[in-house]
Amino acid sequence: MMRRSPLLPVYPATVSGACIPAPIFACKCALRKRNCLGACEVYTHPHGQPQRILGDMNPHFALPHPRVQRAAGLALALAIAGSWLAIHAYAMFVFELSWNNWPMALVMAGVQCWLSVGVFIVCHDAMHGTLAPGHPRLNAGIGTVLLALYAGFGWKHLRDAHLTHHKLAGHAGDPDFDEHNPSDFLRWYATFFRRYFGWRSIIFVHTVVGIYWLVLDIPMIQIVVLYGLPALASSLQLFYFGTFRTHRHQPGAARGGFADHHNARSDNFGTLASLATCFHFGYHLEHHRRPDVPWWALPAAHRAGVGRAQATEKVPA
Repeated sequence: MMRRSPLLPVYPATVSGACIPAPIFACKCALRKRNCLGACEVYTHPHGQPQRILGDMNPHFALPHPRVQRAAGLALALAIAGSWLAIHAYAMFVFELSWNNWPMALVMAGVQCWLSVGVFIVCHDAMHGTLAPGHPRLNAGIGTVLLALYAGFGWKHLRDAHLTHHKLAGHAGDPDFDEHNPSDFLRWYATFFRRYFGWRSIIFVHTVVGIYWLVLDIPMIQIVVLYGLPALASSLQLFYFGTFRTHRHQPGAARGGFADHHNARSDNFGTLASLATCFHFGYHLEHHRRPDVPWWALPAAHRAGVGRAQATEKVPA
């Protein structure tokens, strides 16, 4: 491990697992194989300006070796996406909805909603290159397939929008933020929905529903309950726990109630509640400060104090 300057954050930017200091005024990864996709950029200049790290962000929290992180990330992604696809296939092609099995249908819909959130979080890790460290094409391939299956989303569009969110968090130009309604859930969600669910998603969903209903003769009520509602509910769940609660402004609070320029806060949920609500995405300040941390390691980052560490200060350009 290289000796670090107190003014330089450390990023796990090599394939071997060794860490290198990130320069304050530039984002330079040691090897192209390491796909930070904005991790250095976010730490170095989240709003287009150089940043100085005050104090030690967290000397005791470290990521596992990239090979271990890759194996864990891919195994969890397979479990989440595989379960999501299996339940969907069973719900559409095997299950027959009736008055007698409505309770089972509602349970399946609830589980499918939660797994849909998980699928999106897997894609989110792929956007940051933390799903399979050192393999940018694998990250992009998995993200492309899962986002298309999720709602016909385009990989590049969502990846670029999310990295813009990290650069401009809570400011005008942040695609996840409604600067005109920073505390209004319904209006902000309407803005969020319009920005992300465009014509491509509409065509995809209508095509899938049309095939299921008109070609495969699946009852519309079954399609709505076991496909449409879980998808819509998952977007609400993601927005509420992963965007609104973590980025909303608190009326009357200084700086909107945020600790630093990331304009993000974390929920103090326990590990199980955090997993149930949004796959640990509620540990949001930790994520913005350490976008190199995969979703499943965020509880450890939270316990280690990444979200409680001393804030950052802007350095004049």
